Amino acid sequence: MYFTDRGIEELASRRGEEQVSLAWLADQLRTFVDLNPEFEVPIDRLATWLARLDDED
Repeated sequence: MYFTDRGIEELASRRGEEQVSLAWLADQLRTFVDLNPEFEVPIDRLATWLARLDDED
């Protein structure tokens, strides 16, 4: 288990039953980057990866 898995596990256990829109998620990511600009690059990479999951490339 990676160290980051702890946060993912907490998210799943606390909010795993909720349904959210991708627009809501995008707003939360923007807010997070506004508050933590040092994470701009990894958040951008995550958002790009999520956006392109269905690409065949």
